[in-house]
Amino acid sequence: MTPTLIDLNDYVRTGEGANGASYNHKTDPRIMLKLYFRNFEAAEKELELAKKVYAMGIPTPEPGDLVTDGKQLGIRFMRLDGKRSYSRACGDEPNRAEEYAREFARLCKKLHRIHVDTTQFESVKSRLYHLLDNNEFFSDYQKQKIHDFIAAAPDADTAIHGDLQFSNGIFTESEGVRTPYFIDLGDFCYGYPMFDVGMVYLCCCLNDEQWTMTQYHMSNATAARFWDAFADEYFLKQDCPVAAYGPGADMEQIMKEVKIYAGLKTLIIERDTHCPMPQFRAMLEGTIY
Repeated sequence: MTPTLIDLNDYVRTGEGANGASYNHKTDPRIMLKLYFRNFEAAEKELELAKKVYAMGIPTPEPGDLVTDGKQLGIRFMRLDGKRSYSRACGDEPNRAEEYAREFARLCKKLHRIHVDTTQFESVKSRLYHLLDNNEFFSDYQKQKIHDFIAAAPDADTAIHGDLQFSNGIFTESEGVRTPYFIDLGDFCYGYPMFDVGMVYLCCCLNDEQWTMTQYHMSNATAARFWDAFADEYFLKQDCPVAAYGPGADMEQIMKEVKIYAGLKTLIIERDTHCPMPQFRAMLEGTIY
């Protein structure tokens, strides 16, 4: 793709994440911009995936074009007025954390029941094998054990967000009715839903207090309440996308599996941070290796 040259002075910065910053156009309320700090190849990849996902009817802001300010690459999207992430909503209204968690869980279950054209997307296993091969922090022995676990995991052709944080679910609200969307689709793929759900647990339960407050705008206690309600809604209802679970399932057994898949998300986080993450790797110790 050939990026369109833009003047960043036409935009106002509205937020920042680990990999980039977001902007709104100063005069055109229809346009928002995501500008990458680095890893510019990821911008083109995310735009390609976002267009495919949008065409499938999965709720996500309409993607526009690839742009550059001459130094960085970014993507323009159709702006959603008044949007809030589920993490921001919980930070603003911690007394409603369980309500937001259950709504987010229902959104995730809908995603995980969508069958995709596997010729158009990468499998989550293929994605993780690539990350594992390029990870410099695991030993050869650990890599082999992780590889074997991934290979033995169930196969599925259902949608996987790839970075399923509660900050990557957003919603707009009008007259008390919320409309949810997914954002940040650069790791979208397909496979077993637990590869996705592990990230929700990691974000809710495995970070220190300062990180949770800075990144997700809430206390660890609120994040833990979010997880408990999410897990109940996701795993213990009739429509659970993981065939082994549903009403009457053993939450203790569920959590043993969840924690392993949370540990596998270390591969994505270490890709982005370029440093080992022992607090997340701990989920793999004594289980995978």
